[in-house]
Amino acid sequence: MRARWSGAFRPDVARMTSMASTDITPEPASGARGAFSSRKVFILAAIGSAVGLGNIWRFPYVAYENGGGAFMIPYIVALLTAGIPFLFLDYALGHRNRGSAPLSFARTGRAAEGLGWWQVGICFLIAIYYAAVIAWSVRYTFFSVNKAWGDDAEGFFFNDFLKIGDPGIDSTLVWGVVIPLAVVWLAVLAIMLMGVEKGIGKTALIFIPLLVLAFVALVVRSLFLDGAATGLDALFTPDWGTLTHPGVWAAAFGQIFFSLSIGFGIMITYASYVHEDTDMTGSGLVVGLANSGFELLAGIGVFAALGFMSQAQGVGVGEVASDGIGLAFIAFPAIISEAPAGAFIGVLFFGSLVIAGITSLVSILEVVISAVRDKFELSRTAAALVVGVPATVLSLGLFSTTSGLYVLDILDHFINQFGILLVAVISMIVVAWAMRKLPVLADHLNRNGSIHLGRWWRLLVGLVTPLVLAYVLVQAFWSDVKTPYEDYPSWMLATFGWGAAALVMLLGYVLAPAPWRSGTEFETDASIERKGDQS
Repeated sequence: MRARWSGAFRPDVARMTSMASTDITPEPASGARGAFSSRKVFILAAIGSAVGLGNIWRFPYVAYENGGGAFMIPYIVALLTAGIPFLFLDYALGHRNRGSAPLSFARTGRAAEGLGWWQVGICFLIAIYYAAVIAWSVRYTFFSVNKAWGDDAEGFFFNDFLKIGDPGIDSTLVWGVVIPLAVVWLAVLAIMLMGVEKGIGKTALIFIPLLVLAFVALVVRSLFLDGAATGLDALFTPDWGTLTHPGVWAAAFGQIFFSLSIGFGIMITYASYVHEDTDMTGSGLVVGLANSGFELLAGIGVFAALGFMSQAQGVGVGEVASDGIGLAFIAFPAIISEAPAGAFIGVLFFGSLVIAGITSLVSILEVVISAVRDKFELSRTAAALVVGVPATVLSLGLFSTTSGLYVLDILDHFINQFGILLVAVISMIVVAWAMRKLPVLADHLNRNGSIHLGRWWRLLVGLVTPLVLAYVLVQAFWSDVKTPYEDYPSWMLATFGWGAAALVMLLGYVLAPAPWRSGTEFETDASIERKGDQS
């Protein structure tokens, strides 16, 4: 997003022009790669991927900090002009080309394959630290029963639970994290080994309704707490003056982009598992609206609880409001300690984090497994183990130690900003301008789609969205250059921040030249279009 060609993926434009008409023969969705059994299963799996930890602990605070009720205007604009249109782009790439992220980009234009591997690298790094947060949530689900943190939720989290020291690398293991983290990885690997339908699909069918029920129960309980109305007033009272601030609009676009799981291979991969005749645009609208609906529900539940806490402590809502890890593992335990039926609230809240985290983690890991299978002709079991075992070892080695929180915080910040956003902007530019594939992709989705993609979609994906996201990225880049992130040691930022972001870019150059599995064929757009007409 804030980089020029020279800073990331350097495409050979001449080669792209010559290869732009090449595609690979689409494979049936029901083939050896696996498939979702129905559109309903696909939609639930996509919602499971989109609804994650960020919906629960990021959206409420972002909305509160950026105008409250007024923030919903730029949020809805961002959803309709960037989020859903980009979701359609991911769907088109995966559904038309029947492949993982690298294979779908290769089938769109061979020179673009590196973008797919860049996305694979991003997903691998996200998976290894995302599992750690789920493991913390598992422990806190049980801690909630007897309010194990006592009167000092902050001290308990940092000192007693994580046992963190000064910023740096310390290999001392924290067994309170090792065990739940190992359990999380065993559960996720079992899901991945079962495959697309029996593993990912069945998980979504069970977990998403369970998540909705648990979170609705949490919201209802929070609304009956004393002070809940104060919290909701703080969240929804509009500050119309904020609508003139570019940063507020940038925050809305950034929130939509991150919360929908778009731009880093997940929705490309999931779309490749759907039958060719599926209405993908209608499905995308359902996924986008469901994700935003859950974010709004999370905002209501979280700020109702924060309103109770502010009243109990006799301070303003702004003094107790926070986001991310601070909200989940410090503010909410404090609420649980004070609230009537606090243990019930705690089990619902942290249980929801576990469920939302698991459904998102399996989608992140599937991007890597699917790519490895497509490229190297491995069985489902072999690919799941080749990817899952190293991921488990790295996750345990980095995030179950006393320095794990520092590494997690740095990785999360830099991979989100300079991994996901950057590859998304470059992929839009490459697909729209270097390969000029947007009309072809629109035609594919229009065959069975209930929403017609015309020039408006090409304008949004090819121009508006990349420009807005580039602005968000430039802001983040300048901020991190001007002020070192959280004042961490420069060597840690260079290794786990800038270095990790650069490493996933280089992955594309390393893996793209490797030959594709036998039987992978290319043919012209014209022949593919003829097949589409015949079908």
